[in-house]
Formats: sequence, C-alpha cells, structure tokens
Amino acid sequence: MNWKAKLIKFWNFWPPFIGAGIAITKTESDEFGFKAVDVRLKLRFWNSNYVGTQFGGSLFAMTDPFYMVILVRRLGRGYIVWDKSASIRYLKPGKTDCFARFEIQDEEFRLLKNEVDDKGRIDWVRVIKIRDRNGDVVAEVEKTLYIATRAHYEQGRENKAMPQTASRG
Repeated sequence: MNWKAKLIKFWNFWPPFIGAGIAITKTESDEFGFKAVDVRLKLRFWNSNYVGTQFGGSLFAMTDPFYMVILVRRLGRGYIVWDKSASIRYLKPGKTDCFARFEIQDEEFRLLKNEVDDKGRIDWVRVIKIRDRNGDVVAEVEKTLYIATRAHYEQGRENKAMPQTASRG
C-alpha cells in the first residue's frame, strides 16, 4: 500500500473536513484498493444553517471526493478519473447527524472497467443518498465522473495540442 492509500486515514484531520464536521467512519478494502467508504456529517452549531439544520454546502461537500478516490485506487495507473459534475436535491431538513455510503460492488466494478476498456472513456453517473440518523433520505447527490484509459486520455490531449493547419486552395 503506497502513501496515497494510507492518506485517507488522515482525511479526518483535514481542515475543510474538520470545519464542516465531516468524518470518515469506516473504509473497506481489498487487494485492489478501496471498495467502500462510510462518511458522517455531525450537526454542530458552527456548521448548521440559519434555522439550525444541516448546512447544504456541508451535505454537498461530504460527497465530493470518495467515488473518485475509490476508482483511482481500484483502476490503477492505466486510467484517469475526474469528477465532472454534481448536483444536489434537498428532500427534507437534516436535523441530526447525516450519513452517506460510497460503495462499488465487485461485479459492478468489472462491468465499469470493461466498458471503459471497450470505449476508451465513459461518463459514469451515480446517485448518493444522504440519510439522517433515522435512515430517512435528506438529500440526493447525482455525481458524474469521467473515466478513461490513460491512452485514450493522452491521445485526446495530444489532438487538442496539435495546431490546426488551414488548407489553401
């Protein structure tokens, strides 16, 4: 396990997570990297909104890096993964601590990897349900991740860097 794989254990001490009240409560790994991450957002007076419920920005932030990190670790150096877009839909006020789970089952991972290998790149969409202490869904975040083989990604960058020549006729 390299230093980046160990780094996730220290994210609970990262100032943006501390200030927002975000903490990683559990990780599950195998020989290929992370399979799942559980995250908690504590409700505190300094991270609540004007009416005393979970601040929407903190709910959104608690979903930011995890699928990207899971995929980077599982796919390895031959692939590129970027968060491409995200949107949040608030369903009810978060009046307690909130929780989210980020997980990619083995079979789903194999299908995703095969699709990337076949097509060169994909946009992978995942919906994360943020739940309160009672298990009720308070928000849903839809994330789109760009996943490509390194060869496809680098070829695209080379094509963009090549100057266009004008034809004269």
